[in-house]
Amino acid sequence: MHVLLRLLINAAALWVATRLVSGITYTGDGVALFGVALVFGVLNVSIKPILFVLSLPFVIFSLGLFTLVINAVMLLLTAAASNALGLGFAVAGFEAAFKGALVVTVVSFGLSLFVSDGNAPTPHKEART
Repeated sequence: MHVLLRLLINAAALWVATRLVSGITYTGDGVALFGVALVFGVLNVSIKPILFVLSLPFVIFSLGLFTLVINAVMLLLTAAASNALGLGFAVAGFEAAFKGALVVTVVSFGLSLFVSDGNAPTPHKEART
């Protein structure tokens, strides 16, 4: 269930980025957008940790701001993979990817606030004596 919610959040965040950022386009239908979100999720799980470790000195030196560059690269990789799969998602350059990464991050974070993670502790009932 958590994976499906993350997929929906990523799809919504990517859709918002296509609406707000010039240079990010999507020409497919709603179902294919879930394919783009799936590609985005798989790349974030598999490639992003490697990029993060390789760029750790830059991340530390920039006090974490270099993570925005990593997110932009992830969006460019998503566009390339989606293009290869014929999903209709495109990013025109690094500037659009950087702005899009900001939008995706903010929207994804905002939507995640409304979703329970399922692992949160539940309050215990007081024992009666």
